[in-house]
Amino acid sequence: MTRVTVRYFAGARAAAGVQDESVELPGEPTVADALSAVRDRHGDALARVLTASSFLLDGVAVRDRSAPVPPGALLDVLPPFAGG
Repeated sequence: MTRVTVRYFAGARAAAGVQDESVELPGEPTVADALSAVRDRHGDALARVLTASSFLLDGVAVRDRSAPVPPGALLDVLPPFAGG
């Protein structure tokens, strides 16, 4: 199992109801696997936010959801921000 910490910001935090959480994933997981796991935990509200979000994997922007997630990784979920 691979343990990943998922950290939520702004609207993603509101949709998930938590600031961060640890997720255990089998095998050699990808970003898509991690997102699927948290979507299953938190339902439609978070699923909607995830479709528009950007992601950082250990501080590096990741657009390819098939990117591998190493053990102990930090995955940040960054929804679109409004303001000025």
